[in-house]
Amino acid sequence: MNKYDVTVIGSGPGGYVAAIRCAQLGLKTAIIEKYNTLGGTCLNVGCIPSKALLDSSHHYYDAIKHFETHGIKVSGLDVDFKQMIARKNEVVNQTSGGINYLMDKNNIDVYQGVGSFEDSTHIAILKEDKSLEKIESTHTIIATGSKPATLPFINIDKKRIITSTEALSLSEIPKHLIVIGGGVIGLELGSVYKRLGSEVSVIEYMPTITPGMDAMLSKELQKTLKKQGIKFYTSHKVTSVVNNGDTVTIKAENKKGAEVTFEGDYTLISVGRKPYTNGLGLENIGIKTNNIGQIETNIQLQTAVPNIYAIGDVVKGPMLAHKAEEEGTMVAEIIAGQKPHINYNLIPGVVYTWPEVATVGKTEEQLKEEGIKYNVGTFAMRALGRARASMDIEGQIKVLANAETDEIIGVHMIGARAADMIAEAVIAMEFRASSEDIARSSHAHPTFTEAFKEACLAVNKRAIHS
Repeated sequence: MNKYDVTVIGSGPGGYVAAIRCAQLGLKTAIIEKYNTLGGTCLNVGCIPSKALLDSSHHYYDAIKHFETHGIKVSGLDVDFKQMIARKNEVVNQTSGGINYLMDKNNIDVYQGVGSFEDSTHIAILKEDKSLEKIESTHTIIATGSKPATLPFINIDKKRIITSTEALSLSEIPKHLIVIGGGVIGLELGSVYKRLGSEVSVIEYMPTITPGMDAMLSKELQKTLKKQGIKFYTSHKVTSVVNNGDTVTIKAENKKGAEVTFEGDYTLISVGRKPYTNGLGLENIGIKTNNIGQIETNIQLQTAVPNIYAIGDVVKGPMLAHKAEEEGTMVAEIIAGQKPHINYNLIPGVVYTWPEVATVGKTEEQLKEEGIKYNVGTFAMRALGRARASMDIEGQIKVLANAETDEIIGVHMIGARAADMIAEAVIAMEFRASSEDIARSSHAHPTFTEAFKEACLAVNKRAIHS
C-alpha cells in the first residue's frame, strides 16, 4: 500500500493547485480524479471551454457588427459551428494536458478513479475497470467541486433540456435558447448563442439579473445585453418545463401571478451549482454536510476530522475557481506548518459577457445595510479615448471609499477588459489603499485602466475627464 503525506481528492483548480503547493513544500503527494482528464469542471466543462466559445463568438459578432465602421469590408461571413466546437475542444485538451505536465514535474502520483474514505487515513480508489486500489494518507484534502443544480420538477434530459455542460458541445446553433436563471453562467452562454444568431430569452426569478452584485452592475449589464438582443423576463417563477421532442415548453408566473408560456428548441437550466460529495464515503469518517450539501469546516478549512480538509465548491463561499486555488494553497501551507490567510472580502467576481463585469469588496447595498458611511466616485467608459478608439464605450466604474479614512472598500466595473482591470483594485485593497493613492498613481494613456484612476479622482469630486 502506497503511503502519502497528503492526498487530494479532485483535480480542479483547487485540487491541482493544492497538490502542487504540497509538493513544493516537500510533502509526498497524490491526487485522485474520477474522470479520465485532469482539471475538473473549470478546465473541462466550465471556465476554459466557455471562454473559448465566448472569444470565438465575439470575433464573429465584431466582424458582422463593427468591421465596416473600422473600414474593413467583408462578405460571405458564416459560422462553422463544428470548427468552433473543435477549437474549444483543442483549447481544453491543451490546458488539461498542461495539468498532467505539472503533476509529472512536481512528482505527484495521479490515480484515476473514485476515491472513498475507509477511515480517516485510508482511501479506497474504485477504478474504471472496477478494480480497487488502496492508499494511506496522513492528511487528505477534499476538492470534489460542484455540479449544476436544477429545480425539483425539471427533468434534465441532456438533449433539449440541458445544463452548461451540454451547452458547450451542442451539435447545432439553437433557433431559440431559453435560459432559466439570470446568473453568470446563463448570461455568458446566452451571449455566445445570441452572437451566433439564436434568439435568446432569459427567465429570472429575482427582480434583477446577477443577484447579489452591486445594483449598478445588474442594471447596466441588463441594459447592454438587451441592446444586443437578449430578452429578459425578471420576477418570473418557472413552474414547468416540458420536452415536446423538437421543442421545449416552459410555463412561468410573472410578478402579477399571471401564467406566461415560452417555447424554444433548447432550454438551458442555469440556476446555480451544488456541492458534489457523492461516493466520498463521508459517513465512514463522521463528516456531515449541511442542508445545502456543503462540508462544514473551521476557518482553516479543517473538517470535523482534524487531518481532513475541504476546499472550493464543497465548502461555503462563492463557487469560483480562483477562490478554490487560494484555499488549496492555504491548506497546503497550513499542513506544512505555515500561517497563511485569505481575505474573502477581496475575492473578485467576474462575468465574461461583453462588456465584461467585475467586482470586488462591498456593494453599495451592503454598506447601507451595515451602516458604513462612504463616498462614491463613478466614471463612464465612453469618456475614455481608448474606449472610443476601440468602439468599446459601454459601461462605467464605481469606487466606494470609507468616508472617514478614504480607504477603498468596494470597486464595481462594467466595461471592456474589466476582468483584467479588477486585479488593480484587488491589489489596491489588499494593501488598504485609499482612493487618493490610486488618484495620484500614474496610469498609461490611452488605456482602459485610466477609468479606475478617474473614478478614484471622482470620489473627491476632482475627476478630470467628466
